[in-house]
Amino acid sequence: MSYLIKDTTKEEREQIVKESLGNIEASCDGCMSGLAEMYQDYIDGKKELREINMEFNARYVKDGDLEMRGPSCVM
Repeated sequence: MSYLIKDTTKEEREQIVKESLGNIEASCDGCMSGLAEMYQDYIDGKKELREINMEFNARYVKDGDLEMRGPSCVM
């Protein structure tokens, strides 16, 4: 199955995100809503999943070392 925007409808992308987020157990308030918002550009057909994930990961990497940037879910 292809998850590319060109191969899916908006409804299918919504279902893909919904099923994916259903497998994540967030133990602090607001974590799940933040993740859902993060993937809205994919649902709307603006960015591929790969782009969104790369942008997210780039916020945590600096000069080869892990560094927290921005809000996070502290468990």
